[in-house]
Amino acid sequence: MRKGLVLVLLYSTAAVGLLLVCAGSSRAQGREKLFKSKCVACHGPEGKGDTPTGKKLGARDLGSTEVQSQSDAQLVELVTKGKGKMPAYGKTLKDDDIKDLVGYVRELAKKK
Repeated sequence: MRKGLVLVLLYSTAAVGLLLVCAGSSRAQGREKLFKSKCVACHGPEGKGDTPTGKKLGARDLGSTEVQSQSDAQLVELVTKGKGKMPAYGKTLKDDDIKDLVGYVRELAKKK
C-alpha cells in the first residue's frame, strides 16, 4: 500500500513538472512569435535595429546597455505609448503581451 502511494506521488510530481516545462516553452514561443510580428521589421530578428527600415528610423539595438539599463516599467511604457517613430501598442496589445515583449527584449541581451 505504501509503495503504491509513493509511486502515485512520484508520478504526480513528474507530471506537474512536465506541464510547467511545457508551459514555459509555450510562453517563450509566444514571446518570440509576438516579437516577430510586431518588432522584427525595424529591430531585426536579433533586436539589433540593423534592418533597412530600422536604420532609416533609427531603431535602437534592444540588447544595448542604453536599452537594457531601463527598468521593465520604463520599457512597458515605451511599448505602450511609443516614442518618436516607434508606434504605440497600448491599444492593440494586451498588458500581458506588452510585458511578454519586454521579457523577450531581456532575453535578447542574454543571447549576446
